[in-house]
Amino acid sequence: MAHKFEIRKNKAGEFVAYFTYNGESIWWTEGYSSKASAKNAIESVLKNGPKAEIDDQTD
Repeated sequence: MAHKFEIRKNKAGEFVAYFTYNGESIWWTEGYSSKASAKNAIESVLKNGPKAEIDDQTD
């Protein structure tokens, strides 16, 4: 699969959720103190992302 979510630890030891495409990080969350919080962030994106509006500010 070309795209996936990854949970990694940052230098501060916090859990961070990354969205990657073809091995490149596209975006990531803030650092969380627990892995469960990083997983909740991913679940929130999966639940709410498809409904998000597109705000084209180029006009």
